[in-house]
Amino acid sequence: MPSHPAPPLRAHAAAMVWTIAVPAMLTNLATALFGLADMWTIGRLGDAAAQGGVELGAKYMFGLLGVFNFLRTSTVALTAQAVGGGDREMQAATLARAFVVALGIGALLLLAMPLSIPFGLGLLAAGGAVHDHAQQYIEIRYWAAPAWLVNCALTGWLIGQRRVRAVLVVEVSANVLHIALDLLFVIGLHFGVAGVAMATLCSELLKFAALAGIVLCRPEGRAALGLAARRATWHRRALLRLFSLNRDLFLRTVLMTLGLLLFARVGAQQGATTLAANGILFQLLMLSTLILDGFESAAQVLCGEALGARSRDRFLAVLRATMLRAAIVALALAAIYALAGGWLAARFSTDPAVVAQCMRYVGWVAVLTVVGVVSYVFDGVFVGAGWTRAMLVTMMLALLVYLAMLWLVEPFGNAGLWAAYGVMLLLRGGGQAVALPALIRSSFGGRPNFSAAGTPG
Repeated sequence: MPSHPAPPLRAHAAAMVWTIAVPAMLTNLATALFGLADMWTIGRLGDAAAQGGVELGAKYMFGLLGVFNFLRTSTVALTAQAVGGGDREMQAATLARAFVVALGIGALLLLAMPLSIPFGLGLLAAGGAVHDHAQQYIEIRYWAAPAWLVNCALTGWLIGQRRVRAVLVVEVSANVLHIALDLLFVIGLHFGVAGVAMATLCSELLKFAALAGIVLCRPEGRAALGLAARRATWHRRALLRLFSLNRDLFLRTVLMTLGLLLFARVGAQQGATTLAANGILFQLLMLSTLILDGFESAAQVLCGEALGARSRDRFLAVLRATMLRAAIVALALAAIYALAGGWLAARFSTDPAVVAQCMRYVGWVAVLTVVGVVSYVFDGVFVGAGWTRAMLVTMMLALLVYLAMLWLVEPFGNAGLWAAYGVMLLLRGGGQAVALPALIRSSFGGRPNFSAAGTPG
């Protein structure tokens, strides 16, 4: 086997990364507009309590639903591996299982609604007007939970099929509707916080209808309807594989969500102004994260296909190409935030105190954009390869350090909070980098050469 990559393989890997990453970036960018549109629209009211309530409500819904994002990531991985192995029946069965599991979780969440909302608000330590606004937001948006969960499964399956452009069209269409409804309900009809939540509910339902239509246009999508009723689809071995992946991803997402909720809680304890400012800055950080997650999506699909085809050289070529390009884009985004981040943050509030807080801490957005890029790419690689247990362990260690940091940096206030979150991101990526060589040897054999990849296997 040659020690250096064949140029065609390296060039092919780079081309494939861009083919998936660019539409995925645009899709994620459209997704980010949900939160940015909400913050901008509610910010026109000049009410820090209302803006803080939307921020806390959105954090609660992200925490509640985000832990089930494994429906998307595991579906991407399993679908891509089935595509790489040329198994069309497995592609359809993967969709059937993901869809049914999503519906089941959605039903359980609706049943738990009377208990989960008070518990979540108590966990976030919301008080006064912020509490009332957050509760109003959550009580409306919560009804979109089943649609959101099913959309995760459908989106993951389409991405695993490399139908990223179709997902992009749906996201853009849903966001156009969302922004229009934000303006109508909040600015036009003066529904306030309730209008923001109603806009999200309506756009999520539209997204479900569009994704379902696209999936049913695929032969494997239609086949999934019949497979859902077949006993073989729910064979113990297939379910064990599904739930093994989902268990690790679920627990890891719970830990990530805990980190986010602690970030929101500590910010809320510093007052409505800091909470609102952190909400704006975090939306900007999520914007860069979602853009960089385009490379995560590319790594999920291409590494999953490489593993399905048992091609170690292809896997390494994809890893190298994805990491290099993601790093370049991260540095470009950080430069934009360093130069214009304060101006961007100020567009999302008319409250002078909130704007001043944004200006003070916006530099952290640029720093964390660069710090987090390694972990984002590795997330895609590890999910595509099915190395979910390693993801869980590295996240657990990073969170433990984060918890200690929150206590140690308390005297430094909000700057300490942002620094602690940055350390958690850094340790996530560092832990995955340490674990990577052994995982590659376990899956493919041999010693990995990260500066090269051989001819296609």
